[in-house]
Amino acid sequence: GFMGMFWAIGVPTPAQAFSVSGSSLLTLGFATLDNIPQKILAFSEASIGLILVALLISYLPTMYSAFSRRELAVTMLEVRAGSPPSAVAMIERLHRNNALGQQTEFWEKWEMWFADIEETHTSLAALVFFRSPQPRHSWITAAGVVLDAASLTLSTIDVPPDPRAAFCIRAGYLALREITGFFGARFSNTPDPDDPISLSRQEYDAVYEQLASKAVPLKSDREQAWRDFKGWRVNYDHALLTLANLTMAPYATWVSDRSPRRLPRLQK
Repeated sequence: GFMGMFWAIGVPTPAQAFSVSGSSLLTLGFATLDNIPQKILAFSEASIGLILVALLISYLPTMYSAFSRRELAVTMLEVRAGSPPSAVAMIERLHRNNALGQQTEFWEKWEMWFADIEETHTSLAALVFFRSPQPRHSWITAAGVVLDAASLTLSTIDVPPDPRAAFCIRAGYLALREITGFFGARFSNTPDPDDPISLSRQEYDAVYEQLASKAVPLKSDREQAWRDFKGWRVNYDHALLTLANLTMAPYATWVSDRSPRRLPRLQK
């Protein structure tokens, strides 16, 4: 662009304009100019060049810092949920270690994690596509596993209800909707609990039976438990699967093992 401006205000040839522009932008100073307008333009381009370098120096560490915070939580999730992560495996492991119903601090940390990615992944949108160093890890599958684990805990596991799990789910679906919406996807912000989700009743029943076989305490009214789980999942189901499809996330049960039932339309 500056090359064209130099040419327009009197630099004789495009080749000389390119040389002057490059010398000014990179502050090399090897190209000389004859008149005041050309010198003013050269100083302006040199200033922009310095500003661009300063922005790059500060911008890239900011992105890496946000990426590092995100990946630390994703890596730590493997301790509880395995690899590839699974909400069912997480609940079984918690049960074996007598930790069911004692996850308040865990839900609080992931509530903060969701708030963090909502801010960073919309202001620094490239982070959405930054893949984890480990091929089986993914921020979107980790988000789905935590949300499913919270939904199962509130709907199906027979433990005292933890309001922090509900807050974690709300923080999660708000973050996923904001990030998905940034890419122009449309979806309902007020889904009905009876709206269809990507999981079938048969899949839920299979998980219920699996947890029962491990002696995990479950609520006796399976029909009500299914309705409650469905009511939680419907809040993040479409946004979760859309992001998993968009980022080509690695395999994880109930997240990237299926295509979205109905991809939201993109805004024109």
